[in-house]
Amino acid sequence: MKILVINAGSSSIKYQVFELTPYESTLCSGLVEKIGEPVSVLSHKRMQRRRVDEIRREESVPDHKAGLKLIVAALTDPEHGVIHDISEINGIGHRVVHCGEAFSNAALINDEVFNAIEDHVPLAPLHNPLNLTGIEVARECFPDTPQVAVFDTAFHQSIPPHAFMYALPHEFYTKLRIRRYGFHGTSHKYITDETAKYLDKAKEMTSLISIHLGNGCSMAAVHNGECVDTTMGLTPLEGLVMGTRCGDLDPAIHEYLAEQTGKDLSEITRIMNKESGLKGLCGYNDVREVMQRAEDGDERSRIALDIYCYRIKKYIGAYSAVLPDLDAIVFTAGVGENAARVRARICQGMERIGIILDETLNAHPSDVARDVHAAYSPVKILVIPTSEELQIARETNALLQENA
Repeated sequence: MKILVINAGSSSIKYQVFELTPYESTLCSGLVEKIGEPVSVLSHKRMQRRRVDEIRREESVPDHKAGLKLIVAALTDPEHGVIHDISEINGIGHRVVHCGEAFSNAALINDEVFNAIEDHVPLAPLHNPLNLTGIEVARECFPDTPQVAVFDTAFHQSIPPHAFMYALPHEFYTKLRIRRYGFHGTSHKYITDETAKYLDKAKEMTSLISIHLGNGCSMAAVHNGECVDTTMGLTPLEGLVMGTRCGDLDPAIHEYLAEQTGKDLSEITRIMNKESGLKGLCGYNDVREVMQRAEDGDERSRIALDIYCYRIKKYIGAYSAVLPDLDAIVFTAGVGENAARVRARICQGMERIGIILDETLNAHPSDVARDVHAAYSPVKILVIPTSEELQIARETNALLQENA
């Protein structure tokens, strides 16, 4: 079973092809970027047992349809491709950011599902239109291939009302759909499944705190395999301090900034999404750069790193309090998987709630799932690499098998 995974952006298309039977393997991955610019770029990697074949092409790609045609050409390339014909692709999985309360699982795309994604554009105006473009183009280029939408928000649909509702007039929820939705759900779901496997437990008996730390950051409290709370809210702006997003703040700050600066609300929201977080605090959004500058004595970088880790630590404490039991906290994504010093700072002083790090294990670099907790730690501390694309492929494959 070969599954093509597509993630359409404003001027790019990311893609991967997975072979899921009899074993899971990545056949190729790639990116078409600078779509619509005078010169666009295709980067394509074909994975083989002992090497990776790479090709790079520069040419004019005026729109997403031309971009996907370029991808098809790469997939079927006699020397670097992984298929002979598009009929070998059994299904296409699309990353879709927002489905509101409409879907709690992946959905086979038909006109009803397409319209539902379109209906949620007001909740994700920057992302859902691009996701719809990817779907439209893929349906044109692969007319006979089933298409599946996998939603960032779906995993969080198990969150109970006392955790997802805001203390606002009730009609804001019923009429305007304002509530906590959460994002990075595909990653958190993947981590939940992989943690259960790693612990050799049934997913329905596994409870964890999933900590996704990249340029965007979020956490999820998972009880018996289901999400019961998450840090992001109506938008990805709420929650942790991120590379360029501010995370939690007093909602009255918007009005105060508007009064004091003369900026409109849209510009203030843009600043909170694009110019805040670590970048706003010290000028750099890459955690590696912030850590290095902090070590070199830069005070703003040191404070930025303190704030970043402190917010994560607070949410670990909060989620430890609301979960009836806790098997593990799990670090994942670029920072979570690779920044040992960040993990150490977060876990420091958490012995009281049963979280005890082993400094030696934590410092040892690896790209596979591993323990980094002390042998006597009541709560396990794990580092598990995430793969949102593989999760999309898994859910696409499962849905196609179910509908076979």
